[in-house]
Order: sequence, then structure tokens, then C-alpha cells
Amino acid sequence: MVTDCRFCAILAGQASAHMVLDEPDVAAFLDVRPVFKGHVLVLPRAHHQTLADLPAGLIVPLFGQVQRISAAVPAAYGAQGSFVAINNIVSQSVPHLHVHVVPRTKGDGLRGFFWPRSKYADDDEAAGYAGRMRDALAAVTTPGTFLGAPPLARAPRKVGVLGDGEEGGGEEGAGGADR
Repeated sequence: MVTDCRFCAILAGQASAHMVLDEPDVAAFLDVRPVFKGHVLVLPRAHHQTLADLPAGLIVPLFGQVQRISAAVPAAYGAQGSFVAINNIVSQSVPHLHVHVVPRTKGDGLRGFFWPRSKYADDDEAAGYAGRMRDALAAVTTPGTFLGAPPLARAPRKVGVLGDGEEGGGEEGAGGADR
């Protein structure tokens, strides 16, 4: 644990968060300033600042849970899909590696590389979103080949390029620290 890391404090139980996943090597909780409600941060329990710092032995546990959470987003929130992103140093105001899993719906307004932030109305609303994700995760065990199961069947779809209004990224609001 790094003493001045907000995420290490959450993982140690010294700061609060709406947890959605609590595993031996990986945890996940709601971003307090979500791009869209249900925005989840997935992180290794051990403190590693960037993806380049992550030991090889934690790649599968971390990204296996990212995949699982991404697969649970539609059931948890009624989204059509998700946006998954990592910021390394630039736009990473909490220097503890974390992966954003953001619910997406066509026409949701997310464009370019600026992530507008919202807030939960109150703690009860945030707790409700966290509970919905925990419930949806209970039904998602091994969604794809990354975790060893056969791939999910998917209909062919048009793949856009960045800047066409279908994809986005940018400044993060991880755990309320990013402004």
C-alpha cells in the first residue's frame, strides 16, 4: 500500500467507495465522477502506477475482470456496450493503474477525447448502481476466450474510427480525484 494513494486507501478500507468487485488480486468500484452512471474503475490491489509497471502475472487477473465487467454492463445498466480505457500518467491524477469501463449507448453524446462528468444524485443512487453491477457480475463467469471460455457470438458491425463521434476518451475522473 502506498500511503498517499487514494485507491490504496480505498482497498485498505481507509476510504469509502461503492465496490462492485472484491477479488484477491483485483478490485473494482464506481467512479464518483462518472462519464455515465455505472462507470466502473478496475484495478490491481497491488500498487502499480502504469500498465508498463504491471507484472506479467497480474495481466490475466486484471484484464479477465475488465472483460467480465464489460460483459456485465448491458445487463446491469441496459447499455448497448462499453468503452474501456486506461490513462498512463497523462490524465491519470490517481497514480494507481486502473481501467475505466464506461457504459455506452448509441447516441449517448460522448464524443472526442473530452469526458464530461456527472454525479450520482446521492449515496443511495450510487449504491443502487453498484448493486446492479454486482448482481450482473454474478451471472457472468467466463465471457470470452481471454478467460478460457468460447467467444461470445456477435453480429458483424461497422467499426468506426476515432473522431467519428462513436468513440471517446480523455480526462478521467477516477475516484473523484481527476478534475
